[in-house]
Amino acid sequence: MISTNLTGLVLAMISSAFVGSSFIIKKKGLQLARVNGPPASVGGYGYLLQPLWWVGMVTMIVGEIANFVAYIYAPAVLVTPLGALSIIVSAVLAHFLLKEKLLKMGMLGCLLCIIGSIIIVLHAPEEMSLSSVQQIWKLAIQPAFLSYTASAIAVTLFLVLYCAPRFGQTNILVYIGICSIIGSLTVMSVKAIGIAIKLTFEGANQFFYFQTWVFTMVAITCVIAQLNYLNMALDNFNTAVVSPIYYALFTAFTILASAIMFKDYSGQSISSIVSELCGFITVLSGTTLLHSTKEPDPPVNPDLYTPLSPRVSWYIQGNNESWKQKEEDVSPFNLIAIIRQDHFK
Repeated sequence: MISTNLTGLVLAMISSAFVGSSFIIKKKGLQLARVNGPPASVGGYGYLLQPLWWVGMVTMIVGEIANFVAYIYAPAVLVTPLGALSIIVSAVLAHFLLKEKLLKMGMLGCLLCIIGSIIIVLHAPEEMSLSSVQQIWKLAIQPAFLSYTASAIAVTLFLVLYCAPRFGQTNILVYIGICSIIGSLTVMSVKAIGIAIKLTFEGANQFFYFQTWVFTMVAITCVIAQLNYLNMALDNFNTAVVSPIYYALFTAFTILASAIMFKDYSGQSISSIVSELCGFITVLSGTTLLHSTKEPDPPVNPDLYTPLSPRVSWYIQGNNESWKQKEEDVSPFNLIAIIRQDHFK
């Protein structure tokens, strides 16, 4: 069991390294694309022609695959919180490669993330031994987890149908709450699929069972919905605010779902459980501190890249008086009338 957890830990750290690096590589590609055309922030797609951007995409895919495999060998309560390490990798590389200054408080945030991660690793529960996808299915249909799933679906529907149309663009917790709750079900499904793939490679084909395909459909549906509402959150709110809140809620709901379904904390002492929660709070504090001290990217002037619109900006000087008109639709006849009025005064 210890070696299994160690494998999952190593894979989670590799995943964080690749995912954190991918952000920097992709951003370098975006910067190169900006030199020759409009940036992505104003609708440009020149980055698709940049090999460096694609290197970043491949790096991210490798990181996500490593994260997927990590869920096979270690409990979600260990793997999910360690995702914060990618933030440290990204911040440190950005300091050296992108010249984005890492302030002293940001360094303290990195240190808190490392300390919290160590605490989580030292007190993480052991992975449950599972020999078939049918065992996972039995865990998924136990009354406690069915109650959690029903509650998650009910709250999600309430947020989507009632809260999102009314408060989605003003309250940051609406969109993040939706993708965090759905994300916890995504992780449970992905873990089940990962274990099914592992057992299949070991010679016991799990894809003959309908349960494997149910988990697959749930995972695909949840991932699509999760990404949709996460994009809405990022589109409406500052990334420096979205990232720590999303990390906190997503990790909390994932830990809760995993504890209910896989009984991760069964047999653990109270001190171990409290220590792991303290580790999670420490990582959360470091993540919040790191994002709150991050310098924002300089704004891009879209006027440099957008085509000329029919709006007219003009400036007329006459009889020591000035008229200035900006961004208003001006008829050429009105403009002529103004010039004549000024001329014959």
